[in-house]
Amino acid sequence: MLVDRLFVFLFLQHARRFYTDVLGFHEIERPPFTSKGVWYAVGVQQIHLMENAAGETLREGEINSIDGHFAIWVISYRKTIEGLEEASVPYEARQESVAGFSQIYVLDLDRNIIEFDAVYGS
Repeated sequence: MLVDRLFVFLFLQHARRFYTDVLGFHEIERPPFTSKGVWYAVGVQQIHLMENAAGETLREGEINSIDGHFAIWVISYRKTIEGLEEASVPYEARQESVAGFSQIYVLDLDRNIIEFDAVYGS
């Protein structure tokens, strides 16, 4: 099953640099829509970024783990933290989360919430 998530941004090029260069997501081909957008493959799922300055999904607040977000399973909690710190990306870490695995939350440049999950102690 292919699952995709759509996120709206004010400036697509800023978002593209963050998702490609900072998070290391793999960009895939996107149909020739008239709108500005970028698609990424994340495992068997896709993430679609769209530029829409009038979008109603643009957030203004801080990290709120019970608000809309998407989660990605990562191999190493420690290496993910190291990569975020190296890129100077602020994060909220929950190493011993009651979820049953470690969680790391970040905001992208347009304040979309991203959750990274990993096995305890990884």
